[in-house]
Amino acid sequence: MSRTDVPSGRLRYKDLCVDAVDAERMSRFWASALGLAAERRGDNALLVDDVPEHTLWVNRVPEPVTVKQRVHLDLHARAVDDLVGLGARVLDGDSFPWTLMADPEGGELCAFVREPDRLPRYRLYELAVDSPDAERSARWWAGLFGVGVEHPSDGGDFCWLEGVPGMPWEMVFQDVPEPKTVKNRIHWDVWGRTEDALAAGATLLRAADDDIRWDVLADPDGNEFCVFDVR
Repeated sequence: MSRTDVPSGRLRYKDLCVDAVDAERMSRFWASALGLAAERRGDNALLVDDVPEHTLWVNRVPEPVTVKQRVHLDLHARAVDDLVGLGARVLDGDSFPWTLMADPEGGELCAFVREPDRLPRYRLYELAVDSPDAERSARWWAGLFGVGVEHPSDGGDFCWLEGVPGMPWEMVFQDVPEPKTVKNRIHWDVWGRTEDALAAGATLLRAADDDIRWDVLADPDGNEFCVFDVR
């Protein structure tokens, strides 16, 4: 299914965006960490390979990291030291099977160390989203993507979406007690129709105008996302 084949009432994943104070430095970090190539786009950077849905934008912003991120990336890694060598630091090394780390600007990420023969070229493992009600949030997005919600067999406090159209990894929702307080530094873009997201309960933050060709919305938890009109 191509982006022009998105059914009415549904969305299709497009790409990811990461905010950074120093976009050049962060683009080098994320390109190396994810197995992508970096291309400058003015003050921003575009990270790409031969799969369009692997695209990640690193966008320059003035605001530094001030609070724990509501959205973070989980990575396949050959070794934690590889990411440290790129500028990351370890926050918690005892959370098996992952290591909680911070990127060069302090944003959280989780590294899952793999055997060399199991390390993929593209190394984004999954996208994690904090929520005061992970089940509710997952069901909201599942409805727009047209997929089901998956649950762990042990009844853990998280759930996930798999098989999302265009999305090359799983989207995980996990319960947290703290509310969202600032704009997310990581967000996702989708193909679709803004009116479909609004009808499902999204909020319009900024409509397309002379400066941008997409609509900026927020889901019921306040997580920002951008809709690129398939028409």
